[in-house]
Amino acid sequence: MYVAVKGGAAAIESSWRLLETQRRGDTALAELSVAQIRAQLTLAVDRVMSEGSLYDPELAALAIKQASGDLMEAIFLLRAYRTTLPRLGYSLPLDTARIALVRRISATFKEVPGGQLLGPTYDYTQRLLDFALLAEGDSTGTPPAAIGTPPASLDAKPTARLEKTVAPGTPPATVPRINELLAREGLLETPQPFGAAAPGDLTRDPLMFPADRALRLQALARGDEGWLLAMGYSTQRGYANSHPFAGEIRRGFVSVELVPDELGFAIDIGDLEVTECQMINQFSGSREVPPQFTQGYGLAFGGAERKTMAMALVDRALRADELGEPRVAPAQDEEFVLSHADNVEASGFVQHLKLPHYVDFQAELELVRKLRVAHAEAAQAARDTAALFNPTQQETA
Repeated sequence: MYVAVKGGAAAIESSWRLLETQRRGDTALAELSVAQIRAQLTLAVDRVMSEGSLYDPELAALAIKQASGDLMEAIFLLRAYRTTLPRLGYSLPLDTARIALVRRISATFKEVPGGQLLGPTYDYTQRLLDFALLAEGDSTGTPPAAIGTPPASLDAKPTARLEKTVAPGTPPATVPRINELLAREGLLETPQPFGAAAPGDLTRDPLMFPADRALRLQALARGDEGWLLAMGYSTQRGYANSHPFAGEIRRGFVSVELVPDELGFAIDIGDLEVTECQMINQFSGSREVPPQFTQGYGLAFGGAERKTMAMALVDRALRADELGEPRVAPAQDEEFVLSHADNVEASGFVQHLKLPHYVDFQAELELVRKLRVAHAEAAQAARDTAALFNPTQQETA
C-alpha cells in the first residue's frame, strides 16, 4: 500500500511539471503576459469574471493564463480564490440608469432619447479571417485614418454625422431608459420591488426551490453562457411561446456606492463595466391585469452582450408561474434550468468520472457476471424443457 501511495504522488508531481510545460509552450516564443491577456482578450476576461462571481480583470487574466485558455477551468480558479476573501460589506444596488455609455442599442425604437450608440461590436463585421494579424504587430484590417473615429449612429447612413461615445472617465449622464417610454403609457409592466427582506446570497447559501426572482437572476448571472444561450434559443424556437424584442442593450461603466457605518451616507468606491439587457415580451393579460408587455432582464460584467440577452430570455421564461402561464417547456422549469446552469458544478460532476472507481466497477462487474451465469442457466433450462416435451426435436438434434 505504501509503494502505491508513493508512486501515485510521484506521478502526480510529474503531471504538474508536464502541465506547466504544456502551458508555457514553445520557449522560443515570448511568454504571454497577464497584462496582455487583460488588455487584448477582454471578452474572455469578462466571461471569467461574470461566471466566477468576482470583478477583478487582473485575477481573471491570471486565471486564464494559468488554465492555458480553458475558460471553465479559469472560472473554477477564480471562484476558489473568491471563497478566501473576507466579506467587508454590501454595496447599494447599481443605478444602471446613470451608466456612462459605451454602447446602447434598441431594436424596438429607431429614434430614442439620447440616441443610439453603435460602439464596439462584431455584429457588422464580415466574419472573414484577418490574415494581417499573423504578421508581426497588430492589425484590425481598418485603414489608419479610421482608427479612433467615433462610431456611427445606428439610424444614420454611412455618410451621415457620427455619434460620439462617452469615454470611461467621463461622469455618467442620465439617459432615460427606452422601456420607460412604454411604461408611461401603461403598455409595459412596472417592475415590483423584491420586498423589505434582503435577497438571498447564492455564494453563501445553496439554491433551494422554489426560488424567487432575485435568486434566479443570481444563478443566471453566474450560469454558463452556452447553457443559457441554448435555453434562450429554445424559447425562440417555440418551446415557451415567447416572442421577444430587444428593448434596450446597454454597455458602459457604472458607479459602485457603499454606505460605511461610520459615515452613514453613500460614497463612490469605483466603477464597474457591465452589460445590461431588457427584453420585451408579449403578455395577453389576465382578469386583474390588462394586456401589456412584460420584461426579461440580464446583467453581466464587462462586454457580455450575448450572455445578457440569453439571460433575459430565460428570466422571462422562468416567470411563467408568476404571470399565470402554463409551464410546457424546459426553459420554464426553474429546477431544470438553474440546477444545470452552474458550469463549475457541472464540470466537476462530469470530470469526477476520471477519478478511480475501482471498487464500484468491480461490484458492477461481479454483478454482470452473475447475471450472465443466471441468464445462461435459464436459457439451458428452457432448452431442456423444450426437448423434454418435443422428442422429435431432440432426435433431430
